[in-house]
Amino acid sequence: MALTAEKLKENFAKEGKTLAQWARDNGYKPRDVWLVVGGQNKARYGRGHEIAVKLGLK
Repeated sequence: MALTAEKLKENFAKEGKTLAQWARDNGYKPRDVWLVVGGQNKARYGRGHEIAVKLGLK
């Protein structure tokens, strides 16, 4: 089952991590990750989809 954006943010907060750091560690731009998590990028294909899958959103 896929995570919701809110649950994902909670998990990051519990672990003391930031989405920006996760983005850099995984070779993505922080802005691209925020667009996916925030819903502005629907993540249907391409890099956005790849980010959503790695984060567990899809």
